[in-house]
Amino acid sequence: MHSGPKGPRSGGLAAVSTALLAMSRRLEVREALRTIVASARDLLDAEYAALGVPDDHGGFAQFVVDGISEEQWRAIGPLPRQHGILAAMLHQDGPERLADVREDPRFEGWPAAHPDMSDFLGLPIRDGEETLGALFLANKRGPDGFTDEDEELLALLAQHAAIALTNARLYERSRELTIAEERSRLAHELHDAVSQKLFSLRLTAQAAAALVDRDPARAKEELQQVAALAAEAADELRAAVTELRPAALDEDGLIATLRNEVRVLDRAHTAHVTFTCDGVRALPAAQEEAVLRVAQEALHNALRHSAGDRIDVTLTRRETGGARLRVTDDGTGFSPPTVRRAGRHLGLVSMRDRADGVGGRLTVRSEPGTGTTIELEVPGG
Repeated sequence: MHSGPKGPRSGGLAAVSTALLAMSRRLEVREALRTIVASARDLLDAEYAALGVPDDHGGFAQFVVDGISEEQWRAIGPLPRQHGILAAMLHQDGPERLADVREDPRFEGWPAAHPDMSDFLGLPIRDGEETLGALFLANKRGPDGFTDEDEELLALLAQHAAIALTNARLYERSRELTIAEERSRLAHELHDAVSQKLFSLRLTAQAAAALVDRDPARAKEELQQVAALAAEAADELRAAVTELRPAALDEDGLIATLRNEVRVLDRAHTAHVTFTCDGVRALPAAQEEAVLRVAQEALHNALRHSAGDRIDVTLTRRETGGARLRVTDDGTGFSPPTVRRAGRHLGLVSMRDRADGVGGRLTVRSEPGTGTTIELEVPGG
């Protein structure tokens, strides 16, 4: 393998500067990952590029590719595990450059639908001692394969990628805390407002009951006041519910919000939590909120009660339109006759109400020792 000439590559410093600026401006982790991968592939003139963010269970929490179509990616199958060359990139300090990855003794093959790759260049992305991920490039365009200059440029990109990913993580964490604080404030205000209205309603109803026999006209006035107070309370509740709609849902949409929720839970718990989505586009706002709330409740139940090692969240498009949410765990499960008794304890009543409110259908399947599946179907908008 021959090294290319030193000096600015095609596009020069302007191209490098543009790529680094684009990376630094991405505030969402997923956006940052995609920009890093696209920048690396473009600047190093490779056919394929990928970036894997490891989880704590031998797999990847996120794996972003560039140069492969959505159809190809779906055909390849599940996210790769940490093995072979991929694992090596996560556990070594420097770059790895191979003339043909298929001839390396660590190579363990790839799925049938995976594109054929030969020359390879990879490098871990580090923040101090922490490995944030690893960059992989394959099939350099040109006769000489990857060069020393490519290694230097990839090292530069990796340094800035570490900064971009760290900033994106901090931004997302800051936003999560801001949302939590805002929701806590709104919940406190809602509690105070509703408590005051309910107290007034109770006193006015008691007054009407005391007057109904000796002064029916006054009792009627008090009952009219009860109706007015009830209407005010309903208005305040509707306004509060509108405010409490998850901010991330409005800003990012259902799929990104669910993906982020799952990512946070996967990091916070020993159980491996995954999310996959296939063919689902934007849904009406009420349906998106219902799907998110049911997913959150089902995830809470699985993490708290199932004692399972794995929880899978899938969101797919129904043939008749709308979407199907499925939350499945491999935990202890329970027998169907106990579903009714367990309904309130497991939040099933709330989930059914959510489903009914948007014209959907909730299904619960569980048996002792075989885990539990919560499925929500919502119609097309």
